[in-house]
Amino acid sequence: MNKVRVAVLGYGHLGKWHCDKAAAHSDVADFVAIVEKFPAGQEAARAKHPNVKVVSDIDEVMNEIDAAVIVTPTSTHFELVSKLLKAGKHVFCEKPVCSNDEEANKLRELAANSKLVVQVGQSERFHQAWEALRDTFANLKAPYTVKINRFAAFKGRATDVDVIQDLGIHDLDLVNFLFPHKVQSIKSQAGYKIRTKNWDHAVLDLKLEGGSRAYVTIGRNGVKEVRDLEVMSADGCVYVDLFTNKIMLGTSSQYEDGSFVKEMDYPKRDHLMLEHTHFYDSILNHKKSIVPLEDGLRAVHLVDCALKSLETDSRINVKF
Repeated sequence: MNKVRVAVLGYGHLGKWHCDKAAAHSDVADFVAIVEKFPAGQEAARAKHPNVKVVSDIDEVMNEIDAAVIVTPTSTHFELVSKLLKAGKHVFCEKPVCSNDEEANKLRELAANSKLVVQVGQSERFHQAWEALRDTFANLKAPYTVKINRFAAFKGRATDVDVIQDLGIHDLDLVNFLFPHKVQSIKSQAGYKIRTKNWDHAVLDLKLEGGSRAYVTIGRNGVKEVRDLEVMSADGCVYVDLFTNKIMLGTSSQYEDGSFVKEMDYPKRDHLMLEHTHFYDSILNHKKSIVPLEDGLRAVHLVDCALKSLETDSRINVKF
């Protein structure tokens, strides 16, 4: 295989960006089709990508592709991922890869012993900040405290799911991805249904191994956009502003310029472009997925635990 024949499923807000990234990888990917069920979306897709086939159902092009990128509503992910894997196609699915633990277990069984690439769109893993801080986080001695905030004004999108599935899954995944001590249990401290019938704001308390804690606040009805992460430990403080791309460090001693806080900027990167690059590279060069299915399923499990805690007002133990 010299190029990956790929289709993008969904031409909504995020799907349009994914189509642009697929088209930009013409050296390694043959952008075959866009699958979009709504007539207005089909018309927009044909106007933007005149050389790409636009269809309303994946079955119309299943025999013409090697892989698919799923950018449809969360409620459709499980069915589409299952269908594609059964058809022997590689899959890049936006988060969450499915809706709950029951679906996660079925996907795990379906993908067992498969050589197909399954990549999950946990795009927040691709901040360059994490590369700069990898060793710092890996060597953290428990106990430490993590605080993550992610909230913004209401945008009217993804209202079919709660804010934890929509946004919080990024931060639950980051806790699992960045830190050496795994999540043991989750307790909701607060939850509010403001704009929709689903949770629009939540505050979560995650108990980690070794007595560490992570506090995650997510919301889609704020008055300003905030995306940041802070780690406090006996070694000092690490603060990352994911919105302004800034790292701030405060240790137990002064820096060379006499200050107690060191500030560093890191460049903003095109996360979707990087995700597409890794997806095609994994297929063509038989590499492990950059965000494997199991990581995506664990993120779904953490979301499931958080939702159960919100619904029952109790601490929920994490199973894996």
